[in-house]
Amino acid sequence: MKRFSIYFLSLLAMVLSSALVSCSESNEEDTEFSDWQTRNEQYFDQKYSEVKALVDAGNTDWKILRKWSYEGNVATHSYDHILVNVLKEGNGAGYPLSTDTVDVHYSGRLIPSESYSDGYVFDQSWTGEFDEATAKPSTFAVTGTVVDGFSTLLQYMHIGDKWRVYIPYQLAYGEKAQGSVPAYSTLIFDVQLVHYRHANNKTKASVRRAK
Repeated sequence: MKRFSIYFLSLLAMVLSSALVSCSESNEEDTEFSDWQTRNEQYFDQKYSEVKALVDAGNTDWKILRKWSYEGNVATHSYDHILVNVLKEGNGAGYPLSTDTVDVHYSGRLIPSESYSDGYVFDQSWTGEFDEATAKPSTFAVTGTVVDGFSTLLQYMHIGDKWRVYIPYQLAYGEKAQGSVPAYSTLIFDVQLVHYRHANNKTKASVRRAK
């Protein structure tokens, strides 16, 4: 009987310990992404206002681009657009079409949060430190495989362009979580266009090869 009591108490301690760890992890996550929708909406709207003021003042380092599939004057809200900071201009000609395939270097992160002052990096096309000379770009279709905001930015890029892009959650994963990306997340991408290919598989050369 005594042996049973000791076993039971040990088992109970293990269960309680596990519960406390789970609760702690849950609380940390809740703190990290608490009121996440409001924080992301406020972040993007503030960024939109700042960028609009810069664009209206003639600053060419910033762009406001309407969702690629919109026609006419449908775009009426800040979240109908993506925001672009031009970090580097390429010397390629033309743009990828919605039916094209692209090769890009990219890194995606969330808005700044409690534990990640620069935003949590949820995906990127390279490992370790980025080295343009050795990094292998990712390849995917311009539309159909990426979020609307990413499809939009690709159709405005020249080969060699490097942009930092802010995508509202309405043009990203929306109201559902995706992997390590919580629902209602504004996405921030650093993107560099390396190649693109038309549907007939004709490849546009990269800037590096063109030199």
